Amino acid sequence: MVKGRTTLIVLAGVGTFAATALVGGRSFVPPSLASLINDSPKEVMDQAWQIVFRDYLDTTGKYTPEQWRKLRQEILAKSYGSTKESYEAIRGMLQTLDDPYTRFLDPREFKEMQIDTSGELSGVGIQLSLDKDTKELVVVSPIDGSPASRAGVQPKDVIVSIDGKSTKGMTTEDAVKLIRGQAGTKVVIQLRRKGQLLDTPLMRERIELHAVEHQINTAPDGSKVGYIRLKQFNANAAKDMAAAVKDLETKNVQGYVLDLRSNPGGLLMASIAIARQWLDEGIIVSTKTRDGIQDIKRANGRALTKRPLVILVNEGSASASEILSGALQDNKRAVLVGQKTFGKGLVQSVRGLSDGSGMTVTIAKYLTPSGRDIHHHGIAPDVSAKLSDLDAQKLKFEDIGTRKDSQYRAAETTLLKKVQAAGGNAKRVYNPTSANLPEALGTK
Repeated sequence: MVKGRTTLIVLAGVGTFAATALVGGRSFVPPSLASLINDSPKEVMDQAWQIVFRDYLDTTGKYTPEQWRKLRQEILAKSYGSTKESYEAIRGMLQTLDDPYTRFLDPREFKEMQIDTSGELSGVGIQLSLDKDTKELVVVSPIDGSPASRAGVQPKDVIVSIDGKSTKGMTTEDAVKLIRGQAGTKVVIQLRRKGQLLDTPLMRERIELHAVEHQINTAPDGSKVGYIRLKQFNANAAKDMAAAVKDLETKNVQGYVLDLRSNPGGLLMASIAIARQWLDEGIIVSTKTRDGIQDIKRANGRALTKRPLVILVNEGSASASEILSGALQDNKRAVLVGQKTFGKGLVQSVRGLSDGSGMTVTIAKYLTPSGRDIHHHGIAPDVSAKLSDLDAQKLKFEDIGTRKDSQYRAAETTLLKKVQAAGGNAKRVYNPTSANLPEALGTK
């Protein structure tokens, strides 16, 4: 018998994802192989094999049950001198599927994945980037209310060292691993600001990650545009989106630009919940497994606004971003502006294995409401607007979603045409005292 537990998550994204449910599972093991998998690491190897055997949706033509059974016999018959060797064997096994979205995660990688989309982390609240020219680690911004914000860390500060370790040659991922840690522990970051070195001790704490930023932009004709940027579909995304729409509705914006550019996706249910905040009726998405089971998700009549909507997309808008974009485009709820999206139409689940490692496995494909399978094809915008390489280089982080952003300008122009066509002021439907408040706050 295969021991341990399996963590099941449904996700739709190019990046990493967090667990949302737990299911137990045991699988039959033929007696001839039972003696080979009584101990870890072979037990973990067999768990990974069983997950693929039960649930994997083949989209590459590289999988057959017969070949998969033969591969199992081969990997379990070998000896492994270390956990590292067994992990490499699992990765090699999954690589035969030629599916980049079905992959193995060692315990550290699995934990990082859960942190990334849980909506919380333990750290100091610094958003980092790597300067393209100097290759230095630069602070994009501190998260409001975080230890870094309270300590006076500023945008464009250069991180010189972390706990005395030079950041020269570090990637942002390397730095994040050093900065994150258990709440209540200290990390000392040395910053360079205008030529001055500043040692900044920071106490780590639990930090809530907000997936949404929003603001009011004033168009040249004086119209008030609600700008919302959704960065990822994490556990807080639906709640944050509802709060943003609620705030902007009270300020009587005349329409919305929803920015999904470079949003790699995330949790499938987050994309469905957010679609329901914009759409009163209609199909949102349907999913099909290898057994042909079709699950259809629909709007539930609880949209927070009916004001005109434009969605900004680009080649980095993937998976859950494409589910949301496709749903609102097919239902004629929104106009898409920008560039063709990434083209990932597959759904993965994330499974935790008994030794703390995990894996993602493709289990279904999704279709837009009109039945489009966008895998490898992407979603074409209604209005094309490309950001040139030169414009992209000139565009600063703080200029995204402003009139200095040429793609945003195209979205704003498109929105104003929709506002004018709708009579200048779409009907306001959100009422802070109405019965749909729990949905608006993401509490249901």
